Amino acid sequence: MENVHRKGGGVCMSVTQSKNQVEDIQIVVFKLGKELFASDIHPVKEIRRVDEITPVPQAPDFVEGIISLRGEIYPIIDLGIRFGKESREITNDSRIIVIDVPGSQYGMIVDSVMEVQRVKADNIEEAPELVVRGSQKFLQGVVKKEDQLILLVDVEKILTEGEKKELKEAEMA
Repeated sequence: MENVHRKGGGVCMSVTQSKNQVEDIQIVVFKLGKELFASDIHPVKEIRRVDEITPVPQAPDFVEGIISLRGEIYPIIDLGIRFGKESREITNDSRIIVIDVPGSQYGMIVDSVMEVQRVKADNIEEAPELVVRGSQKFLQGVVKKEDQLILLVDVEKILTEGEKKELKEAEMA
């Protein structure tokens, strides 16, 4: 998959909203290690190959650095490290998913992007309480697709408000 561009942003829907208001949603499915994750497509601005990333001194361990994209600076986070996984090598399959949500723009490094697909709201279950109880509540739900479970991530909640502020300061540096 080459770079994919989208104009404008959108608003992430909660699982409850999507079941009540729309019949299906469009998601981008990606891999971290062997696990499948997905995000609502609306906040995805672009999917691109991993190119040169400029490191930022004293950034949190999950921040790889920054890139310039059409004149704008984007912090880049390693989503695997953010999710508590070990660091992985960047490969030809690795991608940056550029996210644009209210108050924050950043890129997420993932091991690969599998596909963009539509899923019926009936195939999305709320995440079990035990899984989302911790301080990070970025798991939005679980997509049941054939014999697979895909973890649906709320990209607006991957970073805490403090981390968003810290990244904005790094952009300005």
